Amino acid sequence: MDIVFSPAHRRQHGQAELTDGRLVPVYEHPGRLDAVLEELARRGFPAPVEPEDHGLDPLVAVHDPAYVTFLQCAWDEWVAAHGPAHDALPLSWRAPGMREDREPTRIDGRLGYWSFDAGTPVTAGTWAAAYSAAQAADTARRRVSAGARAAFALARPPGHHAGSRFFGGYCFLNGAAISAQGFRDAGVERVAVLDVDYHHGNGTQQIFAGRPDVFTVSLHADPSFCFPFFLGHADETEGGTHLNLPLPKGTDWPRYLPALETALARIGEQEPGALVVSLGVDTWDGDPISSFKLQTADYRRMARRIGALGLPTVVVMEGGYAVETIGANVAEFLEGFEETPAAT
Repeated sequence: MDIVFSPAHRRQHGQAELTDGRLVPVYEHPGRLDAVLEELARRGFPAPVEPEDHGLDPLVAVHDPAYVTFLQCAWDEWVAAHGPAHDALPLSWRAPGMREDREPTRIDGRLGYWSFDAGTPVTAGTWAAAYSAAQAADTARRRVSAGARAAFALARPPGHHAGSRFFGGYCFLNGAAISAQGFRDAGVERVAVLDVDYHHGNGTQQIFAGRPDVFTVSLHADPSFCFPFFLGHADETEGGTHLNLPLPKGTDWPRYLPALETALARIGEQEPGALVVSLGVDTWDGDPISSFKLQTADYRRMARRIGALGLPTVVVMEGGYAVETIGANVAEFLEGFEETPAAT
């Protein structure tokens, strides 16, 4: 499997996030991907390639150009207002009844205008890292469009919480959405996106809501108790173009498997020409910010079933915050996928 990786991911290294009323070290940090890269090398996976740079076009195909412009300049605006000593974190957001048509001029207001949480720090390297992650997802898609059976965008920061006009949940640019739209622009009539991260892929759902050409599915912790809280319920079908499969605390493989089989059956009914997988391994038992109970071997089982669809596939890295096991969990998934035969 082709692996696309950029060392620019290390430039997103926030100081702190707001969690449970406290500023704590950011769970989403460079050590995550470095641990995956080390384990893949140990298991004999091919050396990764760096992403190609195709400019802003793949980004603005799914994100509002004004939002992309904001991401490019946010850190400089923050430094001009507050200096470089601390990360930029939003602290004020619109509530129902407040105006959406007037963007603030001060960076403190602009951060809230374009985001939805206080756990996603903007740093000096945020744009460079997010841009490289987006290009990695786009490059992986281009390799599959050129004939590779599958490619893996080993990228961070993750992307599935980023919507067309907002960041949050550690995410700035939605690599899975960029890949899916790229398949469409390359002539694939219908694309499926399968999100197996512990947290609901709210950004992906929002970007493709109501579009019959991109069928989106998310298996995740029930938003009644879990971030992002305000999207991810089962009744959000978006006119039949989306499927949410929320699961309870403590979900293990026997509970997870029927939901996965439901997701794969629905994807098969859509007869897509390509698949994008948002791979989060924060469903692992012991992840520090999650509550599911999947074991390392379960990711191989999961991938075998996904691979059995026989579709050209892009896998995009999302969550997974237990650094001691993230490499093994990702490697098990990739090896399991490669154990399935390609469609003939």
